[in-house]
Amino acid sequence: MHHAMEKRTYLLLSLLIFIFYSGLAQNGFLKAEATKIVDAKGNEVLLRGMGLGGWMLQEGYMLETSRFAGPQHQIKNTIEKTVGTVAMNAFYEAWLANYCTKQDVDSMAAWGFNSIRLPMHYNLFTLPIEVEPVAGEDTWLQKGFVMVDSLLDWCEVNRMYLILDLHAAPGGQGKDANISDYDPEKPSLWESAENQRKTIALWKKLAERYRDEPWMGAYDILNEPNWDFDNAGNKNGCNCEKNELLWRFYTEAIKAIREVDQNHIVIIEGNCWGNNYKNMPHPKTFDNNLVMSFHKYWNYNRLEEIQYILDYREQFKVPVWLGESGENSNTWFTNAIALLEAHQIGWAWWPYKKINSVTGTVTIPKTDGYQNLLDYWNGNGQQPTKEQATNWLMEQAEMMKLNNCMIRYDVIDAMFRQAQGDQSAKPFKHHSIPGTIEAVDYDFGANGIAYFDTDTANYRTSTNKSTGWNNGRNYRNDGVDISRSTLDQSFYVGWTEAGEWLQYTTTVPEDAGYRVTITYAAVEKQGKVKLQIAGTDGYELILPSTGGDLEWKNISIDHVVMPKGTQPLRLMVLEGGFNLKSIHFDQL
Repeated sequence: MHHAMEKRTYLLLSLLIFIFYSGLAQNGFLKAEATKIVDAKGNEVLLRGMGLGGWMLQEGYMLETSRFAGPQHQIKNTIEKTVGTVAMNAFYEAWLANYCTKQDVDSMAAWGFNSIRLPMHYNLFTLPIEVEPVAGEDTWLQKGFVMVDSLLDWCEVNRMYLILDLHAAPGGQGKDANISDYDPEKPSLWESAENQRKTIALWKKLAERYRDEPWMGAYDILNEPNWDFDNAGNKNGCNCEKNELLWRFYTEAIKAIREVDQNHIVIIEGNCWGNNYKNMPHPKTFDNNLVMSFHKYWNYNRLEEIQYILDYREQFKVPVWLGESGENSNTWFTNAIALLEAHQIGWAWWPYKKINSVTGTVTIPKTDGYQNLLDYWNGNGQQPTKEQATNWLMEQAEMMKLNNCMIRYDVIDAMFRQAQGDQSAKPFKHHSIPGTIEAVDYDFGANGIAYFDTDTANYRTSTNKSTGWNNGRNYRNDGVDISRSTLDQSFYVGWTEAGEWLQYTTTVPEDAGYRVTITYAAVEKQGKVKLQIAGTDGYELILPSTGGDLEWKNISIDHVVMPKGTQPLRLMVLEGGFNLKSIHFDQL
């Protein structure tokens, strides 16, 4: 009797598992249908994705090593010279283990992402041609495949599509070395028939392994090729009119994929970082299940900036997809995504995690030990012992776990709620009166609604001039300039200019009068602010010089009336030049 019950329980559990996974797979494989990406039922799928830049492939700016090491091979060499091969490998093992786990994927799904673009370095899957034991053959490494297996499992549980992106092909596919780990001392992808053969063999191996996986969304064959195929004078291929080698490579790669996998979308990217499609054959000559990708950085968010890719979509009747974008302000993110989705274009943002940066969804805190290493590598610090340096590297790798990171909810709010039309002010933190409001904790929301700042994004691709937004590059990714005190590590608003303002949603338990105390610092120039409460005319305060930009002083005003309820408080800058730390309310 006992065994019979166990058997029935086992069968019931097996049935439930079958039903669960059948439900996960019910939408089937994504496919390109005319100008749309659809599931097996024909429902259009708008991909909202995150790119895991920095996981399998590092770029110097992600680790703050750009001054002395940009491509990954240079970063590795720098670390190896400092701690030795064994410790260097241990650091990279910890990096790969900690950067992305199931918790990260679960979190991305909860925030609103429905897909992940995985930038892959070929060296996790196969050996470089220079060290293959037998020339012309491929040694397959399990590390990369196992990582993809795990990521795909986590995506499936969360009903997210995984898009494989070959970010660093054998030899490197562009003169922009950081992107593909290109080493000019070795033959590139385009200068070596053997590198091309190995790249195609890798794609065939991947396609064979994942051909039956419905939550594998697509194969992005080659990230941002940037090569002067035509000798047209621009090393990144932006002047090329023919691009014949690129189109020939795609033909051969897709043919190899289709020998083993008829199910998955293939994605192609043009020359010049993905955007030069000149002389491209009709996409249907490559494949009938194809998507054209483009990348968008630092330009205006206007229709004319994406019109060329919309024209391709209409001309060829194939879907288009923004495979990579980001590295800008929240304002830019909101406007870019709103523009894309207004034209039914899906997207993948870049990147998921970086050390000490506010522009991504997640920030990896920088440890003091890692800063010591950066100082040494930059020539500004003492050489550590191998033991010290190893410990510092492993401490930094530990900080990559999501529980140790800072989630940038302002970035997420800008990419989803605001981009989808709700740009109203929402509380960033709960501000109860009486109490203290930190100046940096102004509301979520758009510029002109939750705050106003004169510089809100970088449009250097359109203007040929790089412009900052948060000049302090701390705490949040809006136009508000936020810095961090070297004295106590607290955050404050700086670089204030007349006309700027900050809004805070407050909760007031009863009608009452308050003493309001502003904590500020000003070197020489006198500042002036107005506190505007619940739409009143407000209360003005003069902020005399304190003698230093971190010489904090208090100035108060009495009998500020706050009505009961949820009230917007707006601090308006009438005369700038001061730093602002906090606003404190004492009930009279």
